[in-house]
Amino acid sequence: MSQERVKKAIADKKMICPECKKPVQKYEKYQDLVGQVWDGAGDSFGSPAGSKVTLTCGNDGCEWKERTEYWENYIAD
Repeated sequence: MSQERVKKAIADKKMICPECKKPVQKYEKYQDLVGQVWDGAGDSFGSPAGSKVTLTCGNDGCEWKERTEYWENYIAD
């Protein structure tokens, strides 16, 4: 659940487009999600609940683009 993991997967060509089966070329609009926020007596806490990112294939002839919180599903081992 980190932006660094998304960057690394794209740089290592392990983030795969589901349409053309080639490596995804770029991402944008990375956002960490917060599950709950607790604020009591001046003490705040936010629990992480994953992240969302917009993935764009960018390969010739492929127009696939998706905003997803399940980006880990596109990483090939």
